[in-house]
Parts: sequence; structure tokens; C-alpha cells
Amino acid sequence: MERCRSEAILLGVSDYGEADRIVTLFTLEHGKLKGLAKGAKRSFRRFGGILEPFARLTVDIAVRSGLSRLVGADALTIFPRIREDLMKIGYAGYACETVDLLLPEGLPNSRLFRLLAAYLEHLDLAPPSPSDRRFFEVNLLNILGYRLPLGECCSCGVDLTMAPVRHAGAAGGLLCGRCGRGGRAVSEGTVRLLDVSLQTGRFGAVHFSQSELAEAGSILDPAIVSHVSRPLKSLTFLTEMGG
Repeated sequence: MERCRSEAILLGVSDYGEADRIVTLFTLEHGKLKGLAKGAKRSFRRFGGILEPFARLTVDIAVRSGLSRLVGADALTIFPRIREDLMKIGYAGYACETVDLLLPEGLPNSRLFRLLAAYLEHLDLAPPSPSDRRFFEVNLLNILGYRLPLGECCSCGVDLTMAPVRHAGAAGGLLCGRCGRGGRAVSEGTVRLLDVSLQTGRFGAVHFSQSELAEAGSILDPAIVSHVSRPLKSLTFLTEMGG
């Protein structure tokens, strides 16, 4: 057992028994961990009521295989302005659940930690934006090794810069007009914005039009779904909210 103090983002939390809680933490040093916070529902002194989804914390945790033990936690920020806005809550919950489902346990990933932290910080300060959601998704897939081949057909490999028509693939990615016959067409502008999203590291810098958002979704949504083991609960809420 290794006891350490680490920065973490709380991806999810559930009650366990009458007094305890189980938390899913994305820690900077140890990656994703599940931990038992004993007495968390009763002990304000140790956890201060801060064990809430997408809070950014400094945690004192005893790391071990299986279920680790959360000894204590201090809040760096609970992102208060996110919690005042239902749409922001939807975006933050979706981002954390997606990371939870895609990231294996015990695998540190500082780039992904920075991406999620930057998204939550931006959400806390700026109006909620579907463009920022798509920016997050394309970079999330890239960091985890699922980079979308935007320049070539994911079926036959033809150079899409020379192809007059591009279609969204059923499992994400792009298809040439021949391979994607009957699928949804994707404009050159949407592909360019997705590529720009991979080149810049700043939320709020890329803006998709309504038609481009729909086209980007037809590429990114199936790509994410193809890599998760169950439906995203937060996506239902986000969709109902119009996000």
C-alpha cells in the first residue's frame, strides 16, 4: 500500500452503506482510481462536503489494488459557477463520465488531466458552448490514441483532400464518397475545424456553425460510443438540455 497526496478531479461518487462513499478519482500521479471514503456522509471535518462530481481536489489517498482508501481531501475549486447552470452541469458531467469510461484504471495521463481541467475551468468562466464540447471530444480521442484520420478514408485509405464528397463513418471517422455512399455528407469546413481543434490548445478558440456542429457530431458521437462499454447516462441529460 502506498500513501500519497495528489491533485485529482472527482469523476463520480456513490453512496456505500449508511456512512461511506465510493469515489472515482482522476489523479495526476496515479491516473484513475476508485477509493472508499469512510464516514464521508457524516464526517465534515475530513471531507468538508466537497466530494461532489467534477470538483478539483488535493487528496490524501492510500493507493492499493482494487479499492483504494481516501484518507482526506481539500478543495482546490468546486467550480461554483458550473453548479449554478444546468447546461454547464450537463457538459461537465458528460466530460467526466466520458473520461471515466474511456480511461483505464491506474494509468497516469497528464495530457488528459490537463485537458479535462482546462475544460472545467473554461466552463466555470464562459457561457456553455457546444463548440467547446466538440473541441473537448476530438482532443480526448486524440490523447487516448483514437485520433480520427481526417485526411484519408477510414475504409479504403484514399486521400480525402482530393475527394469531392466525404461522409461520416458508422463507427466514426470519415469515408470517401464511394465507401460512404448513402451516409451523411461532411463539409470541408467541418473537417478543417476539427483539424484546427487538434492544433490549438485553447478552449473558446474554435467555433462551429449549427450545420458544422451537426456534421462534427455525426463523426465524433459514433467514435466515442464505439469505445465505451455502456451508454453514457449524462448524454441523455445533455441531449434533453439541447447540448
